[in-house]
Amino acid sequence: MSLRPKSHLDALAVAILLGCCLFWGFQQVLVKTTVAEVAPVFQAFVRFAIATAAIAAWCVWRGVPLRSTREPAGAWGAGLLAGALFAGEFACLYMGIQYTTASRITLFVYCAPFWVALLLPRFIPGERLAGLQWLGLAGAFCGVALALGDSLLGPSNASHPLGWLGDALGLLGGLLWALTTVVIRSTPFARVAPEKQLLYQVAMSAATLPLLSLALGETWSLQLSAYAWGSIVLQSLVGAFISYLAWMWMLAHYPATKISVFVFLTPVFALLFGAGLLGEPVTATLVAALALVAAGIVLVNRRPAATAQAK
Repeated sequence: MSLRPKSHLDALAVAILLGCCLFWGFQQVLVKTTVAEVAPVFQAFVRFAIATAAIAAWCVWRGVPLRSTREPAGAWGAGLLAGALFAGEFACLYMGIQYTTASRITLFVYCAPFWVALLLPRFIPGERLAGLQWLGLAGAFCGVALALGDSLLGPSNASHPLGWLGDALGLLGGLLWALTTVVIRSTPFARVAPEKQLLYQVAMSAATLPLLSLALGETWSLQLSAYAWGSIVLQSLVGAFISYLAWMWMLAHYPATKISVFVFLTPVFALLFGAGLLGEPVTATLVAALALVAAGIVLVNRRPAATAQAK
């Protein structure tokens, strides 16, 4: 049976998204501080290996079959594609965060709503934005463009000469995230249980990221400090398990274009955590960029007048 997403975000959706975005903003600080001790792609591999075990256990507990002959035709191939895109996104994130600040790479990864809004309506007409919603998306895009210009020509370029590379990897990661969303929503994979959808993604990451880590010549070691292990466990169980499972549930019940734009709040939280915990510079350009992004969230999630009156 196919699920029929709600047309707008309700209080439950907003509460879940706020909690997820708050942790995702903090998570970038965890990743960056742990990179000093654990090679980035290897760190991602360990994270998703732990998450794979946790999600598989959850599926068993919830009675979601790990193997099923009754999955929709084509779901298996779409699941592998979604998993490969998901792994690519996090490879970009973990490699890119070495070259730029936690707040900046978060801003670029979370530009995914641009791509979702542009690509998903080609497959699901009901996901189209209209009127002021497109204006909001354009405003948020201008915010990202401001931030990118700062890394190429502004003060951020002086403090992070390779910041443009980190930003570019973040931007690519955002595109891969959006493509993952398109695959999940527009293929038979949409009719697979959310837990199983997430299992495909983290398991593919756990299978492919060690190959990339070896290709990059990273050093592998599990002799880590208590802080590093605490960081990886939080990234695994709170990030890749609880928050991503909540995200998959949201994709099944709410419009992807609406919830995707809402997560533009994550860079705001990342900016606050980065400045407060890491002492990262906060430029006027970056603040302006985040303001444009926040305004975009409000406009994209604004109900059309006719719909609002009908409620």
